[in-house]
Amino acid sequence: MIFTDIRLQNFRSYQEASFELDPGVNIVVGPNAAGKTNLLEALMVGAVGKSYRAHDNLLIKHGEQWARIDIHTARNTTRVVKLNLSDNGRADKQFVFDEKDYKRLTPDNRLPVVLFEPENMRLLNADPSERRAYMDDLLEQLTPGYAKLRSDFKRVVSQRNALLKAYNPSQSQVFAWNIRFCELASEVVKARQELIAQLNTRLDDVYSSISKKKLDLTITYFSKTPLADYSNQLMKQLTTDYDLDRARGFTGRGPQRDDMIIYSGQTALSETASRGENRSLVLALKIIELLVLEEATSKRPLLLLDDVFSELDGARRSALTRLLKDYQTVITTTDADIVTKNFTDNTVMITLQ
Repeated sequence: MIFTDIRLQNFRSYQEASFELDPGVNIVVGPNAAGKTNLLEALMVGAVGKSYRAHDNLLIKHGEQWARIDIHTARNTTRVVKLNLSDNGRADKQFVFDEKDYKRLTPDNRLPVVLFEPENMRLLNADPSERRAYMDDLLEQLTPGYAKLRSDFKRVVSQRNALLKAYNPSQSQVFAWNIRFCELASEVVKARQELIAQLNTRLDDVYSSISKKKLDLTITYFSKTPLADYSNQLMKQLTTDYDLDRARGFTGRGPQRDDMIIYSGQTALSETASRGENRSLVLALKIIELLVLEEATSKRPLLLLDDVFSELDGARRSALTRLLKDYQTVITTTDADIVTKNFTDNTVMITLQ
């Protein structure tokens, strides 16, 4: 699905703005704080139904009570997202697609999106929470029902932690939450392992095509709980760790503490990867992300690149440019020359002040 234009009203920094989009590469150029990232965010909201960086109420321009996104597609369809600020400070969201109202997007109504931003470059060395978010964000687009599973699991973790912090909770009270915790944790870990298996089938080849060398790469799912018979093993650990969890006030075992580790042979790349290897690896993961999303949804993803060209050298820019030619892409930059010199075909320039 190709977006042909987008209109923003009271969205983030925009009071009223409209942009025409090319089916190929669109370069959004402007100084910092000109609204470049806000435009990408609006496109993501229109595609998948939510922002990648803020709650819905923060999408409404400060001082306003509502916001609206209107998008037209090359198929002569319309996508409208309406946000209305409620009395409790939350934002009520409504979708109108071809004059039909929706409270939330179904998989059929979503357009897969691959977002590439400078923070992704630090994925290997970031806090494990960033890698967990990487897996879970991708699974939300790949796996129907995973968004609800993720939300339900977060709620159970929060409720169990609140009980652990309460004055003198009994072990039987906590045990009731342990049962639900283990059920949901098992589903989360299974989905993450299946995702990692998909990534592993392509990682070596895609990385080699970018870097022109092989590193014998493998992604491993790391958990403090044995993955075989996971649910029962986790239940045993929660029971054993009851006093420890009470003392620290949080749950020390489970998917909310797990990680994904990338190895070259037997060595974790977070310890040894050079700056160039790190960038090639992240670029490879983004390319694989695009491929698995296209396969799973039978839709060509929208590519959103937020000022990443300045983070890449010439060879990696060339690798990324080869990828872009088959997809609708929106690139933000403060320096148009960095981006445009990588393209021989025509591109559309959107200039912000």
